[in-house]
Amino acid sequence: MAGLGKVYLVGAGPGAADLITVRGARLLAQAEVVLYDALVTPEMLALCAQAELISVGKRSGQRSTAQVLINQQLVDCAHRYRLVVRLKGGDPMLFGRADEELRALEAAGIEVEVVPGITTAVAAAAASKQPLTKRGVARSVAFFTSSTAPDQPDHPSLPETDTLVQYMGGREAAATAERLLAEGRRADLPVVVVENCSRPDQRILRMHLSDLARGLEPGHGPVLVMLGEALARRAHQA
Repeated sequence: MAGLGKVYLVGAGPGAADLITVRGARLLAQAEVVLYDALVTPEMLALCAQAELISVGKRSGQRSTAQVLINQQLVDCAHRYRLVVRLKGGDPMLFGRADEELRALEAAGIEVEVVPGITTAVAAAAASKQPLTKRGVARSVAFFTSSTAPDQPDHPSLPETDTLVQYMGGREAAATAERLLAEGRRADLPVVVVENCSRPDQRILRMHLSDLARGLEPGHGPVLVMLGEALARRAHQA
């Protein structure tokens, strides 16, 4: 449609400003307006100092901008600006509500492009030096979250896989551990917990499944939980 701008759904990566893709950084430097998530850091926003900044943060348990309003803001911005960036933590296509935003933009006849980002699971594996797959031990990985749609049960069945990665797993991780124990997983199954992945206040905790079942201390940022035989420490690992 003539006169409309283009919207880019850009993955910001796990947090550190230098872990965004070169393409994502270039688009931020060219953007006229950036609608950004709550988990996007000030250092990342410094890459788009020339743009109008609109916070549309969505944080669990906190007041956040309703998705339908975010969709409308994107459409409105495309009528006012030539280059619009919707900056999302991690990768837009994984737990990023991209489907709703793509539908809204496409229905309004607005051109949209997706720029991938490093999803937190991959960054957490790198930060902990703990591969999610291991030859002869783990050849499958599942990413999941306990967050569900309003008309679905709070705790759907867990994926059947060698390595489990739970996003937004702080408060829900203990329930996951209890269910895995009830399903017969061994109590000393290795677990790695990464809080504030790639940021200066990053914290990595190593424990067993039975420890996780007792719960995690309240965190001060996003928490990702990785579970499985592949998470066992190597013989000479620091």
